[in-house]
Amino acid sequence: MYVPFFGLKQKPFSIAPDPRYLFMSERHREALAHLLYGVQGGGGFVLLTGEIGAGKTTVCRCFLEQIPARCNVAYIFNPKLTALELLITVCHEFGIKFPPLTAAGMAPTVKDYVDGLNEYLLRTHAVGQNNVLIIDEAQNLSSDVLEQLRLLTNLETSERKLLQIVLIGQPELRGMLARPELEQLAQRVIARYHLDALSEKETAQYISHRLAVAGLKAALPFDGAALRRIHQLTRGVPRRINLLCDRALLGAYATGKSRVDRVIVDKAALEVFGPGSEKSKPSLARWWPLALAGGALVGAAAMAAVQWGGHDKTPARVAWAAASAASAARPKAPAVVASTLPTASAAAAVTPRLRSIDDLEALLARAPHDEHDALRTLAPEWALQLGDGDPCVLAAEQDVRCFRAHGGLALLRLLARPSVLALRDGQDRQVYVVLAGLGHDEATLVVGKAPLQVPLSLLTTAWRGDFTTLWRAPPGYSVPLSLGSQGPLVDAVGAQLAGQQGASAPAPDHVFDTALRSRVAAFQQAQGLTPDGVAGPTTLMQINRASGVAEPWLAGTSSAAVSVASAPAVAQRK
Repeated sequence: MYVPFFGLKQKPFSIAPDPRYLFMSERHREALAHLLYGVQGGGGFVLLTGEIGAGKTTVCRCFLEQIPARCNVAYIFNPKLTALELLITVCHEFGIKFPPLTAAGMAPTVKDYVDGLNEYLLRTHAVGQNNVLIIDEAQNLSSDVLEQLRLLTNLETSERKLLQIVLIGQPELRGMLARPELEQLAQRVIARYHLDALSEKETAQYISHRLAVAGLKAALPFDGAALRRIHQLTRGVPRRINLLCDRALLGAYATGKSRVDRVIVDKAALEVFGPGSEKSKPSLARWWPLALAGGALVGAAAMAAVQWGGHDKTPARVAWAAASAASAARPKAPAVVASTLPTASAAAAVTPRLRSIDDLEALLARAPHDEHDALRTLAPEWALQLGDGDPCVLAAEQDVRCFRAHGGLALLRLLARPSVLALRDGQDRQVYVVLAGLGHDEATLVVGKAPLQVPLSLLTTAWRGDFTTLWRAPPGYSVPLSLGSQGPLVDAVGAQLAGQQGASAPAPDHVFDTALRSRVAAFQQAQGLTPDGVAGPTTLMQINRASGVAEPWLAGTSSAAVSVASAPAVAQRK
């Protein structure tokens, strides 16, 4: 919208970690140097920490583009895994294949995967290759998994260790490694670096750099007072700088000004960070209606308002309406929908099991090549009436949304709902099966109406992480909620989380401010999600669980109420 107004080629302040926009301050150069050192460090751990939004992931992606040709990298971005799942994921990332069953007819154990990994590391070392394992969001690792990682650094020759492990995480990762039980791991950290926020001078340089990359040829559209105010409000955190500058440029465009001053910055801060982020009064005029009045976003907002007021009979509507009451003090037990898919106990008792690759290939040969067919299998679980056409479009008309993602077993366990997995058959064609259950080492798959138990070690040979599931959208949902969002859904989310955390519900017509973002982030942290403070589909799915919205559960996962404050309960469900 404001891009051509300021002579730009693209938006300069996206929060996506685009390496093209990487601003190499002195501290960012040092962080990148530590990661590059880790490639040739001879084994052990390299630790990179930093505050949320400090630029850790962007530095990591820049690092991945500079990795030497003879270096193999395994990258894990969702480390909420058990020790066995971690090893399976590491082997998969390195391309190490395992038979689904051992010679004894059992699923591979931790030792089997460690032995296979050791053989791979020795073979690649013999031809002069290095191997690096990168784990992002490492503050989410459990003590058991950290201990397993330490044991992996025992894989070595007489000259050097065979695996370099890079841990990237938030500041609490440093505290975790300081615990007495992890002293042995801490002693193997050969390099560590904490990525601090930018100084005032670096903040101005950062803003200038991003605008130049985006194509700015004219003078900087921020005056000196605005730049100083931006640093003061954002504390030099790049992600906060991006959010504030983006909104400030939009504000200048909306008011016809070619230069951003302090007044515009303060107004932008009020919209992005909420009341209390600046000294101006909360009653400052909002400029966004001026910028959006003629656009499609107004139509979308109007449609959301119609949907909020016009349909209030589904369980989701009832649950979220109750969530908006300030008196909601504790999460209710989820209402479990009667399922037509096999339960965990029934599957374990009567479901046949696949034993070999040939068995799996026979199953995949019967699986549909159209995802729509598999999604229709889930329809009875959600009481959906799906006729001809795209199931996701038809489901959305009944307030149930499709959610597609690329993840791993940990994400499936976390969401704990029946899903459609995209598998690859022997000819590398994509087919679709329904995941009806997920146990410790086996999954229950459904093709047609026939459930089958499949060892996870066998399933992962055909599954690359893509899946689709369904979720009941709360009233008024259209886009993820973030700083500056406003409306009945923001009120409902705020009331639900405040009640569960023992706080007072915010006043009606509340803006999504920094306090609500902190509550959302705390909830996400407890549920094993990335604590970015943005209420998107996965966060709202977990809030659905906490508020008692009737949704199907994945067999073999806990149906206990999700709690905002009880991370241990989530750990038990992993």
